[in-house]
Amino acid sequence: MADKFNAIVIDQDGENFKREIKSLDLDFLDQGEVLVKVDYSDLNYKDALILHNGGKLVKDFPRIPGIDLSGKVLESSAEEFKKDDEIIVTGSRVGEIFHGGFSQMAKIKKELLIKKPNNLTSKQSMILGTAGFTALLCAFAVNAKEEILLGEKVSDVLVTGATGGVGTVAVMALSKIGYNVTAVTGKPNQETMLKKLGAKNVISRVEFDAEPKLLGKGLWDGVVDTVGGNILANAISQTKHSGIVAACGNAGGIKLNTNIMPFILRGVKLWGIDSIKVGMKRREFVWSQVERLIDFNVLEEIVKTVTMDELLNIFPKMLKGETSGRIVVDVNK
Repeated sequence: MADKFNAIVIDQDGENFKREIKSLDLDFLDQGEVLVKVDYSDLNYKDALILHNGGKLVKDFPRIPGIDLSGKVLESSAEEFKKDDEIIVTGSRVGEIFHGGFSQMAKIKKELLIKKPNNLTSKQSMILGTAGFTALLCAFAVNAKEEILLGEKVSDVLVTGATGGVGTVAVMALSKIGYNVTAVTGKPNQETMLKKLGAKNVISRVEFDAEPKLLGKGLWDGVVDTVGGNILANAISQTKHSGIVAACGNAGGIKLNTNIMPFILRGVKLWGIDSIKVGMKRREFVWSQVERLIDFNVLEEIVKTVTMDELLNIFPKMLKGETSGRIVVDVNK
């Protein structure tokens, strides 16, 4: 086992914020029972915020960022995990309060790990990562209208921010379930890609930027919103009776300019999606559903694989809305 490994390290000294690739000793990893040789990580919006300036999420420095990772167990003092077990970590405050996945090595608390399903490769698990995991949680929330609440069958579903990491996977998963997916995007040049992922219709985000009506025409049985702000408010006003709106993002703003009418006149349900504090059984269930809901042959066409060096140049583009699809990080190149 190598005594040294490379990792991106962020540090804060007064007003001076730094991010750089460093060669570190193994004893830098001071938390967790399971030592993992990392194969891949990925870039989520939260990662971009953390790489920019800590994103008000990292309080203790220095820190290895990266909220996701996949790899193989090298050493473990936990009975649940043995040497050579292949594992996945998504979210769980890794890369925030614990050292994360932008590293060739990681030491992780046992309760944050799950064993990778045999039908997934290590890279495929990071093609999904937190973004894909969140997208599947959203899809199951929309599906709950008919499966759990025993309401009318879901047919027409809206996905906002559809070219982002969550949006692309949500479009595919919802279409695989059998829904008619309308994708909202500010990138008209991505229409062909979105339809290949399964979108039936693609519309401009401009239609959702205006001041929302108290109640718009009911168009959607369900909504997956990755943006927030006025786009979410408009989507709520257009949701049909008993529809479920799964909200998981705030790139468009944290304020919600809505009213009570959709909720008391139409019984609309706003379902907040959190991908961090998710129980182990639920995590394992979500990952077990990947095989039936994700076509990696299609999804891999919108995946860009980068090195840690390249990652440091790409993350600002995500913050500016200039990326699409999924960005996977090969930490060993």
